[in-house]
Amino acid sequence: MKSFKIKSVLVVLFLSTVLFSCSNDDDKVVDNGTTKNALATEVKGPATGKVNEELSYEVTFTADNSCGVFNKFTEATIGTEKGLQVEVKYPSEVCTMQVPTPQKAVYKFKSAVKGTFDIKFKKSETEFITQKVVID
Repeated sequence: MKSFKIKSVLVVLFLSTVLFSCSNDDDKVVDNGTTKNALATEVKGPATGKVNEELSYEVTFTADNSCGVFNKFTEATIGTEKGLQVEVKYPSEVCTMQVPTPQKAVYKFKSAVKGTFDIKFKKSETEFITQKVVID
């Protein structure tokens, strides 16, 4: 009788383990594509502003193809100079629109102190486009 109870308990444990340990097929891997930096071709925005006032600068850039879209601004360094660069996101699928068109992204700048600031965007591997702004 004792052996029957032990076997019954083992069978129940085995069945419950089998039923609850099935793999979850609902976990899907999401392919977010790839990112690559693009070069800025033009920066437009105000030359002056006030303390704690948010200023908007329109940055024009060209991606490698028309499927690339603006992702974010990241830091860039050329020699000892620091600035910003445009990061573009490309889908993982094959892009059939190979001819790139200029795109625009808005960079927001806000300063808590007065002064003159240089906002730099990477234009090439050796230079930045510099937008000077004076904050009163």
